[in-house]
This record gives sequence, C-alpha cells and structure tokens, in this order.
Amino acid sequence: MRFTDGALDTQSAWFARLDPMLPAAVRPPDGNVISAALPDGTRVAGVLVQTRLAPDAMPTLWSALEVWELHPMLGEHGMPQLLDQWRRTMARRPTGPDSSCLVTWPSRDVGAARAFLDHGLVPLSTLAIRTGAPILPSPGTLQVRRATLRDIDTILPLAMAELEYSAMVGSTVLRPGAAQVKRAALTRHLDQNDPVWIGERDGIAVALAECWFNESVGGSWSETRVRHGLWGYINSFSVAPSFRGAGIGREMISVVHRELAAAGTIGSFLYFNPPNPLSTVFWARQGYRPLWTIWEVRPASALR
Repeated sequence: MRFTDGALDTQSAWFARLDPMLPAAVRPPDGNVISAALPDGTRVAGVLVQTRLAPDAMPTLWSALEVWELHPMLGEHGMPQLLDQWRRTMARRPTGPDSSCLVTWPSRDVGAARAFLDHGLVPLSTLAIRTGAPILPSPGTLQVRRATLRDIDTILPLAMAELEYSAMVGSTVLRPGAAQVKRAALTRHLDQNDPVWIGERDGIAVALAECWFNESVGGSWSETRVRHGLWGYINSFSVAPSFRGAGIGREMISVVHRELAAAGTIGSFLYFNPPNPLSTVFWARQGYRPLWTIWEVRPASALR
C-alpha cells in the first residue's frame, strides 16, 4: 500500500484541527503496512516497525529491548479498527518478556485515547512544549553555571536520582549498567559542548539540567514532533531528593529557559511521565502543555 499525498493531507488536516502547534504529517518510515476497513468501506492504514536494541544502548533506559511501534496514517476516524488489526497481527508474532507495543499520537485526540485504553495501552510518556518569553527568576540563593567534563562525578548522582525515581512512575527501566550508560551519554554531551547546567547552593550541587539544541527541519526526526525551527530540548532535569520542594527546580528552570531563549530558540520541549506526581504538576506550572502522548503496553503480547 502506497501512502499518497492525499493521505498525508488528510492526516495533516486532522492534526491542524486538533492542535495548532502540531506539525504537518510526514510519510511514515519503512515497515510492515497493516490496514483495516471502516463501516463505510474506506480503509485506514499504518506502518508497523520492529526495533531490537542492544542491551547497553542508551534507549534501553526508557525502552523495552524489543519494540513494535505503530505509525498510524488516518484522519479523525478509524483508530479502533486499526488497533484491532494491530492486535491480530501481533497475535501471529513471537514476542519476548522484554518487549512492548508503542504508538505516539496527539494528546488532544481523546477519541483515539479511548481506543488505546480499550486495547490495553497506557499513557506512560508525554511530549510537552513551551513557547513564549521566559519567566524571569526570582532572587534566590541558587547559583547556576554550565557544567564541564570536570563535573561528571558530581552530576552523575543527580542524573541517576532522576532515573531511579522515573523508573517507579513511568517507562524508564533501571537496568544493570545504567550508571555506566548514563555516564557515557553525559560525557558525550559535555564533550560536544551541549548546554548542561548545574545548580549549586552553598557550594553543593543540588540540581541538574541536561539539555541540547534541536533543529526541526525537513527530513529530521524532530519535524515529526514539533514545528520547524530551533528548539531547546530538556532531556533530563533533576533536583537532589533532599532538596525537593524548596523552590530550587523553579529557580533552575527559569535560568534554563532564559539561556535557551537567548540562543534563539522558538521554544522548548521535553518528556514527562503522566503517572509522576511531581513532574506533572511542576511542568504545567512552568508553562508546558502536552502535545504528543506515547501509549505503550509491556510486554507486547499484552496488546488486546
């Protein structure tokens, strides 16, 4: 089945009606095409892509080792029928215990949300965006500076504290060797001078913001998620457990927003876990709102 410009236009039009900040639809990646018939005789389709990750790959910290990801290509209608076909397809595929079925879809499509829930998928992650002028920080005692490679042993415990908490309330997986994988990733970002900030109080590192710049252009991964332009991406944001609830996160993120805006970004985006009782409230107060929701079920055989 070939996805025509008309199919892309239909999906783009639906996205535009749902949320003005959604980017236009793009052609799905190569994979196995599945389709389903609607009561009026029309058909909807999607592409099913299987990915197997190496045990020490960075994505394994938030992903199953074997992922079956559906890329729907439809408009306002047809998600229940497409998910039914997905379930029938998965029933014929051998899957292991460390596997998942995953689909990313606009957060404001509540009709699709009902279909996802009916098929056993749960909203484990949300991509949220923030645009507009940064909020000026209130005077405080937090000192914020850019991290360097010399700080790796200081910031790693902060990064791991966030990882450990997220593993209890979201899709994060605390795997053996996670600290080594995270250390290597932080080292790489620091080495290429990505913006990573440390927040210090009385000389003690109490907060971490691991960020980088993301250019959404034609053909890039990010154009499937955000409109074209330069964005700031907040990959990891952590406050030391014993300092949470004291306003440090608010002070820290205001500096991060100011610095990202000064670099010419049109906004910033991040992922948070809806079941997380801290981040859900915190990020909304900082001006973020959901754009995409990642629906997932583990193991893949649990899709119903």
